[in-house]
Amino acid sequence: MEEQRYAFGRFMLDPGSGVLRRDGQPVPLGQRAIALLKALLDADGRPVGKEALIEAGWPGLMVEEGNLSVQIAHLRKALGQRPDGQEWIVTLPRLGYRLLRRQVAAAETGDDIFPSLAVLPFENLSGDPKQQYFADGIVDDIITALSRFTSFAVIARNTSFVYRGGDIRKIAGELGVKYVLEGSLSKSGSRLRIYARLVDAVANVQLWAQSFDGDLEEVFEFQDRITESVAIGIEPHVHHAELERARRERPGSVSVYDICLQVLPKILAETSAQNAEAHALLTEALEREPDNARILALASYTLEHRRTMGWPPFGPDDAEKCVALARRGVALAKGDATIMATCGMSLIQVGREYDWGLAIMQAAVDLNPNSLNVVLRAGIAHLHCGNLDRAQEYLMRAHRLSPLDPYAHITFCGLADIEMICGNYEQSLLWASRSLALNPNFDPTVWILITDNVNLGRIDEARRFLQHLLRIAPDSTLASIAAGQATKVPERLARVLDGLRRAGLPEA
Repeated sequence: MEEQRYAFGRFMLDPGSGVLRRDGQPVPLGQRAIALLKALLDADGRPVGKEALIEAGWPGLMVEEGNLSVQIAHLRKALGQRPDGQEWIVTLPRLGYRLLRRQVAAAETGDDIFPSLAVLPFENLSGDPKQQYFADGIVDDIITALSRFTSFAVIARNTSFVYRGGDIRKIAGELGVKYVLEGSLSKSGSRLRIYARLVDAVANVQLWAQSFDGDLEEVFEFQDRITESVAIGIEPHVHHAELERARRERPGSVSVYDICLQVLPKILAETSAQNAEAHALLTEALEREPDNARILALASYTLEHRRTMGWPPFGPDDAEKCVALARRGVALAKGDATIMATCGMSLIQVGREYDWGLAIMQAAVDLNPNSLNVVLRAGIAHLHCGNLDRAQEYLMRAHRLSPLDPYAHITFCGLADIEMICGNYEQSLLWASRSLALNPNFDPTVWILITDNVNLGRIDEARRFLQHLLRIAPDSTLASIAAGQATKVPERLARVLDGLRRAGLPEA
């Protein structure tokens, strides 16, 4: 079998021939330097200890560490600087060396823009050295929780814990990460306060910060609360920062990862036109990477959402395509909870495969209970075809832990739907109004506002919202709405259709 080749920047390493090329031209390097470079690439961005590198370069021999230093210096000179001005190979104190580039197959192209994060040890401000174990334990749990996300990489504890104090930008440069989470712990009597903040180390900007107060007697519950809140709070900020960076730095890029970033705001816009633009981009991405599970899931979502909202279809086989994309996405998800939850929703809403879809949702929640997207979709899934109490539990958790989440309009709409189904129309109106304030283009919110007002005897108000619905979705009819909704529990949808009918929405 042909040995794996490695591409990074302008370089290609072929270990089989022992040749490194820059822009296709050979770079003069000895075999020991080639062996060291291969060991650094095999580590896929992780630190490589000096003993391991010596064994790679001088297998079975006893050599002084200075020989390694000489070869690393030779490698650095041959590689030159990265496009961002940093060295390709950085020294990690007491750890070894690291190549600031993850391993990629030779067939891959495009910049390495996958976001990465380091969680540094929290500073102990309590004056009690015994509290350091608690601060370290919290950081351990936070790293474990964040590592369950597949949308960004988290540096391992053994690496990040080498750094206690120091300049964040310098630390981020040595670790090769864009984002750093740091914090502190202080103790006063029986009370503990933990402070955490997320920093974009490249831009030197604070993205998020929060304090947590608790009692020492509730130490484990307190620790769990911090871990959960930090894990759920960070993900939207990392994604938002990446979106802004994509818009600012790579407006013309066509890389598949950039397409993922570009389609998210189009999906969140909740309009037929933006949905169509997102689907076109995703179709282009699938032509390049037909086995990319994230693209498959998002493409499935655009078709599912189009059908759910009652927007004009792209073609007569939208439903079949949606389900096929979702099935393939699940098959290739490899434990990615967000991909599983996204595809599971398509199977429920469009494929009407309720039991399987709910099983996928539960598996996704089990894989990553700290993902807002997963918790939110699990709540909506139960709202449509499962247990209403569980739906409310998931949606309230999503709201409690990240009220500023970009999908919060869906969370609020789901909570409004539950209250409406239970006959609590005034409470439903409160949630629906909050949803409308966040996104006036989300059709289901308007359906609920119409239904609530009809059932409260406010016909004029209901018709005012009906006019709003026909402005944002002029093709809406009772038939189109019914066709796009899950019907395992028909009476839940029947209440909405009855309210829309009484307000004057045409049948077809």
